[in-house]
Amino acid sequence: MRRLADELGHLSYTVEGTGTPVVLVHAGVADHRMWDGVVPGLAERHTVIRYDLRGFGASGAPSGPFRETDDLLGLLDHLGHERIRLVGASYGGLVALDFVRAHPERVHSLAVLAPPWRGYGWGADMIAYDEAETAALEAGDLDAAVEVNLDMWLRGPARAWADVAEGLAERLRGPVRASLVHMDARDEHGQEPAGGELSAIAVPTLVGIGKLDVPDFQDIARQYADEIPGATLVEFDNAAHLIAVDAPAELTASLRAFLDR
Repeated sequence: MRRLADELGHLSYTVEGTGTPVVLVHAGVADHRMWDGVVPGLAERHTVIRYDLRGFGASGAPSGPFRETDDLLGLLDHLGHERIRLVGASYGGLVALDFVRAHPERVHSLAVLAPPWRGYGWGADMIAYDEAETAALEAGDLDAAVEVNLDMWLRGPARAWADVAEGLAERLRGPVRASLVHMDARDEHGQEPAGGELSAIAVPTLVGIGKLDVPDFQDIARQYADEIPGATLVEFDNAAHLIAVDAPAELTASLRAFLDR
């Protein structure tokens, strides 16, 4: 991976393919590798940029105050891209939504996959997940916390582990662990993004959701699709929360059609 050093540490990133630039922002329980199944199909037509958010994957934990939107802006300036097509998954979708509201002139189109909603009133599944993760971390049992996250975000509430493709849990276990190790540093130094109404988003927008995901996230996806002007909602029948991992071929097809508009 390439490295972009700054006063807070560094960001690690990759660039593949040629054509109009597309930036992929990973979920909060993953790193840039969650997009492995999607990149080849996109790189046939686009310059695909993936990076590890600060404190995830190969990017260093923050040593001082930072904003995710500032990090993305700095990466784009470093690479010389004035305007991009932006795709974000889960927490990365929230970063993408924050970025397009803070820097609308830098975004050509936006795709968000199962993004959270700040201040949402979570249901029983999410409350139980949060309590289980908190208990494991307070007990110092990082392995148990990893399993709690895999069970919630990879398996999901609507299927058994036997229905999850072989090898996916092992593929995600390392990234989940890394995200948990640096969680306190991110919480300490992370700054609130600039505000902005969803109704002000004026670029073509796709909102994706897995039909096997937590019901709260399915509701949230529909709220985003309703509130962002002209947004299109796409549902993936065989995916839970991590659509790029569960259904890479289907997601690639949807993104290619959307990005080529």
